[in-house]
Amino acid sequence: MENVVLVIHLILALCLIGIVLLQRSEGGGLGMGGGGGGGVMSGRSAATALGKLTWLFAIGFIITSISLTIIAAQKSATSSVVDRLGIEQTAPEAPAESPLGTDLLPPPVGADGETAPRAD
Repeated sequence: MENVVLVIHLILALCLIGIVLLQRSEGGGLGMGGGGGGGVMSGRSAATALGKLTWLFAIGFIITSISLTIIAAQKSATSSVVDRLGIEQTAPEAPAESPLGTDLLPPPVGADGETAPRAD
């Protein structure tokens, strides 16, 4: 299922790139381009066939993007990447005994500033 959606997604991406490159520049973006007497100020808002195809491909691209995200999230919920690689995980070894003992906190200081004897 994922491969089918991915192939459709790639085809839509290529079609979207192609259809955008085929369209005529309307100008106004960088102050250049445009053609004829119309341009940005004409008020003409009729959608052309290329404009409709662009919207169709863009909507399909977004739908397949969301679908691929959902499929990937469902697959990742069941296992981790390490599980899929087949690397065997071992339990970590217990840390070696510290030469200072297990209590690494400084000894408590009494009210007179002297350190209290340790209760080891």
